[in-house]
Amino acid sequence: MLTSLKSTITFDKKNLDNKTLLELYKNMLKPRMIEEKMLILLRQGKISKWFSGIGQEAISVGVTMALESEEYILPMHRNLGVFTTRKIPLYRLFSQWQGKANGFTKGRDRSFHFGTQEYNIVGMISHLGPQLGVADGIALASLLKNKNQVTAVFSGEGGTSEGDFHEALNVASVWQLPVLFCIENNGYGLSTPTNEQYRCKDLADRGKGYGMESFVLDGNNIIEVYTKIQKLAASIRKRPRPILIEFKTFRMRGHEEASGTKYVPKDVMDEWAKKDPIENFQAFLKDQRILTEKEEVAIKTAIIHEINEHLQKAFDEAPITADLATELGDVYKPFEFKELKPQSKSTELRLIDAISQGLYQAMEKHNDLVIMGQDIAEYGGVFKITEGFVERFGKERVRNTPICESAIVETAMGLSIAGIKSVVEMQFADFVSSGFNPVVNYLAKSHYRWNQEADVVLRMPCGGGVAAGPFHSQTNEAWFTKTPGLKVVYPAFPYDAKGLLTTAIEDPNPVLFFEHKALYRSIRQEVPEAYYNIPFGEAAVLREGEQVTVISYGAGVHWVLETLDNNESIQADVIDLRTLQPLDTETIYKSVKKTGKAIILQEDSLFGGIASDISALIMEHCFEYLDAPVKRVASLETPIPFINQLEEHYLAKNRFETELKTLLNY
Repeated sequence: MLTSLKSTITFDKKNLDNKTLLELYKNMLKPRMIEEKMLILLRQGKISKWFSGIGQEAISVGVTMALESEEYILPMHRNLGVFTTRKIPLYRLFSQWQGKANGFTKGRDRSFHFGTQEYNIVGMISHLGPQLGVADGIALASLLKNKNQVTAVFSGEGGTSEGDFHEALNVASVWQLPVLFCIENNGYGLSTPTNEQYRCKDLADRGKGYGMESFVLDGNNIIEVYTKIQKLAASIRKRPRPILIEFKTFRMRGHEEASGTKYVPKDVMDEWAKKDPIENFQAFLKDQRILTEKEEVAIKTAIIHEINEHLQKAFDEAPITADLATELGDVYKPFEFKELKPQSKSTELRLIDAISQGLYQAMEKHNDLVIMGQDIAEYGGVFKITEGFVERFGKERVRNTPICESAIVETAMGLSIAGIKSVVEMQFADFVSSGFNPVVNYLAKSHYRWNQEADVVLRMPCGGGVAAGPFHSQTNEAWFTKTPGLKVVYPAFPYDAKGLLTTAIEDPNPVLFFEHKALYRSIRQEVPEAYYNIPFGEAAVLREGEQVTVISYGAGVHWVLETLDNNESIQADVIDLRTLQPLDTETIYKSVKKTGKAIILQEDSLFGGIASDISALIMEHCFEYLDAPVKRVASLETPIPFINQLEEHYLAKNRFETELKTLLNY
């Protein structure tokens, strides 16, 4: 239990009344006392892990009290004070830490890895950096909706070494987003001291490089934290801009309890123990006759009673029971597709024009839809798909971005949290690797983890046949079909491209929309002029025959059709998958059971591609109907080369005919 001592921190009451000072004290005391109880439960095996914020309470409490309740905060795992100051019922937190249903993740994630729209809190993921970019997106939504709100996001000093930190600060600065970037510099990244993490004197100095104001605050002085953040937040609401704050503090326990603190010199621990934010503030309040011994006992007794009452409620709650339908049903947000069939006349369009038209009409239909990407505004994108958009929709909704794929994907996630749809253009699908983490760990998992949709479409210009080499020609759909929570669309024709893109934007789940560059200007088709959509998970049967089932998507579909046109005697069912996740297995199985033979063509290299999974599915579900092994045809197991003769040798196109005839002759 805390004891009284003479304060070693200098507090200045400023114009704060006694009620506010006591509220600051109570709000710091509660998370400290909860933590002390949790450490006991951890030793008893009643919770699985604990990341202690003891010694850092002034930052969480001061920032949270300085913000309005409707303003978003994105905390870390040492910011229990954010959750308690926002008055989340303690039993819900205790249930969360025990993996029970009254928590926020249905037992699917632990500790503070959750968010809650009810309390405007967005928790972290273990990959620390992405939440900084997510804060950018929430702040952007505040600007677009003229809300005059601040978004506060936390990072430890260790997280400032991640690229996401620098990307997020750069985007916030360029777009003048109302974000408070809060660095809790507690001396160690797990066991690595600050002198092995960075060379600048203060991390706040990094703000200068991004053209933003920055401040260094005593993170253990609750009055300094509260009053300064309150002042800065009021200023940001009037004049939106990002500000970087470095809070100097210390972590009095291990990174997590198992790691201990043996790596910290004893004199350092002793020095910081004297600066305990709660003990010092308590001493100050007593010295100022704002807090009496009797009041202190009463406050602590009330908190103990609240903790015990809510703990018992959590203990009494039944353990979660695994249910297959529930688990599978929560991976995606339910989407009730409402078909809009084309009613208008058609015009012959190239694939690229159909995509542009679909995107344009979606911007008209969804009047707050935001599109983001490199060079997409005045320049119209490198493929000119968004040419003329900025003149029609303005630069608020058609946004050029810096070259920072990770932060822009994260910004899109933040927009979704704030209720705004977005489309992000990856200039080339290859470049998504620079934003891979937020795609597969944030967008894909958010709905399953805490019921938050990621209403984001990533447009992915992809594919070979244009002599663009290893970094502009990949067709990397298999990276994402493996990840539950993502939808993957890959049209081969203009009609499908437009209708599937409008569906992708309607769908509240994250969609990767692959657009084959070699098809952009080479494929034409009649496309309805008005807005329409096409359901996901329905393959198109382009031709029917009795000899073999041919399955493909993207450019591969056109290679198949060309081969069959050159071999008119081959009678084949040709299935264009159109969407890879969800996959139309019903159409595949029906065809294979009819023909008895199946060949799958993909442009991607063979191992680990979607053809392998489709082959396995056919073997499992149609084995007794097969007259031959399922054949897979794919490109070489090399990176895709640049020069034409090597690229043609790499691609599966020229091997497909031979493999098809081999299968027919089996």
